[in-house]
Amino acid sequence: MDLSEHEQEKIERLRRAMYSRSLSDKLKDRERRIMQPGREIVGEDFVQPEPGVAGSTVAPRVIGLARTLLWWLLGIAAIFFIGAGGVFIYYFTIGGGSPNASASNIDISVSGPPQITSGEPTELQIVVDNRNNIPLSLADLVITYPSGTRSPTDFSTDLPSQRITLGSIEAGGQRQGTVSAVLSGTAGQSADVKVELEYHMSGSNAVFVASSDYNVIFASAPLSVSVDGNNETISGQPVQFTVTVASNAEAPVADALLSATYPFGFTLSSATPAPSASGLWQLGTLNPGQKQTITIQGTLAGQQGDQRIFHFTAGTRAIASSTSITTPLAEDVFPMTISKPFLGLAVATNGASGPNVVLSPGDSVTVSVAWQNNLTTAISNAVIVARLTGIQIDGSTVKSTTGFYRSSDGVELWDKTTDPEFASLAPGAHGTVSFSFQVPASSVLQSIVNPYLDISINAAGSRNSESGVPQTLQATADQKIALASDLKLTATGLYYTNPFGSVGPMPAKAGTETTYAIVFTVTNTTNKVSKASVTATLPPYVRWVGIYSPASENITFNQNDGTVTWNLGDVAPGVGLNGTNPRQAAIAIGFTPSTSQIGQVPALLQGIKFSGTDASTGGAINRTAADVTTSILSDPGFIAGNAQVVK
Repeated sequence: MDLSEHEQEKIERLRRAMYSRSLSDKLKDRERRIMQPGREIVGEDFVQPEPGVAGSTVAPRVIGLARTLLWWLLGIAAIFFIGAGGVFIYYFTIGGGSPNASASNIDISVSGPPQITSGEPTELQIVVDNRNNIPLSLADLVITYPSGTRSPTDFSTDLPSQRITLGSIEAGGQRQGTVSAVLSGTAGQSADVKVELEYHMSGSNAVFVASSDYNVIFASAPLSVSVDGNNETISGQPVQFTVTVASNAEAPVADALLSATYPFGFTLSSATPAPSASGLWQLGTLNPGQKQTITIQGTLAGQQGDQRIFHFTAGTRAIASSTSITTPLAEDVFPMTISKPFLGLAVATNGASGPNVVLSPGDSVTVSVAWQNNLTTAISNAVIVARLTGIQIDGSTVKSTTGFYRSSDGVELWDKTTDPEFASLAPGAHGTVSFSFQVPASSVLQSIVNPYLDISINAAGSRNSESGVPQTLQATADQKIALASDLKLTATGLYYTNPFGSVGPMPAKAGTETTYAIVFTVTNTTNKVSKASVTATLPPYVRWVGIYSPASENITFNQNDGTVTWNLGDVAPGVGLNGTNPRQAAIAIGFTPSTSQIGQVPALLQGIKFSGTDASTGGAINRTAADVTTSILSDPGFIAGNAQVVK
């Protein structure tokens, strides 16, 4: 048979190897394999016959058709969604249905100093970029400033916001500009400036807004507040401190205010100048470098060791009628600690203590000062000083057994030179010192309205060395004494100078009526007396005629008990003094003596009393006058012999 070229080549290589000297030694005889019976060769197109399948188990023809239809539907749906997506992308990007300009494609950048000086003009650079592919129409830039912002051209005008018209901003266009305002705030405070772009779209009335915020920090404030005073006090003792508001701005700060928040236990006594409302002072316009000082006095009550905090805020308000600060510009706190007095002091006047002590003109007064060392250490070089202020006291009437009255400044002094005990007061030591004086007479006080007398006690000393504790110590106590008005009441009878005209014999005759006039006179010195009235009683043999003068006075008569009442109301100070007319009223009476009264001097009016309230002291004023008898010696022309009733 014919061999192929490949087989011939294999035979040729074998032949060369057999006759080759180099390869012949390497050729070895191989073991001869035993021939086995041949196996049936299976062709590649072998098909194993399958057993027959019943016709009922073969899928019907209709399922194949449904499967083909389903594939067609899936293909059509895929083509539909691909086409719809393309139309959507075209319509809303390039076509007429593209969306309105997106706020996310509008950039608003605000640049300026990160820290600003409060109360001075600040400029901000604003840039608006329209990255949309359509223009923005009717665009307005709205800048909203923090509370208290003022106009840079008029510091008295509030500037809550600004609106700047930009018109139309083309697609990809840019607008930029600078705004200026005077922002206000406390040092270290942050504030936000809100920048908004309001715009319209062509064919739409809707207003779209894009916004951005810019944060600033106030490096300094236009106002500063400082408080000066003692950080320690004694419960119930007077305290005083001053609050200074200064302008640090380069321009005037209009309508500046100071607000004070007092701690629990503080009672305001006075403030200079007085506040316009509770805890609020109107400082007006503060020019650059100008200062205003407020002095506050009061008392602080509390327990030993308590610390109380006073808060003070300076700023401005939004409207002139507001009673509170709208924009705070400066704040300060003032701590005060309540300490136990090193030397306890208690004052008593004529044995009475407290704020309601009332004296009368001409009274003799004894002032007692009780003291006690409250420390656990000795107090050396103790000094107690009593000072009298108010009405002038005659120094010659001041007396003290252990003290010294220093007339040069009108104080009573106790120290180690007057009492050796004061050289060193042992812990817990206590005692009492006293002095006396006389209140001036009414003639001296009559020209003074609402006279008063203040007794202030001041104590000082040094404690032994104690780490971290001041060596010089002080304590105070005081007592205010009110002086009652020296009101006087008199009642006199008139016959010869009777303003109503007298009828009947003089001297009075038994069985015959003689008419008289009774005149009440009231004078008053220093204080107004309110709810004043005079009452008196007519004896049964005296008749109420029914007339009185002047008619403007309120005089009534009770027929049942024979009481005459004169309601004066208020009696002004100084009435009847220094040439002024006293308060007077006259009534007409008729006296018919009995035979049993012959040779006697009967009473015409008795039980004459005055009552009222001292408006300055709040104390009651009660006065009495002597009974008016037939002995009317104050009537010109009357002689003593006519006082007795005749037959």
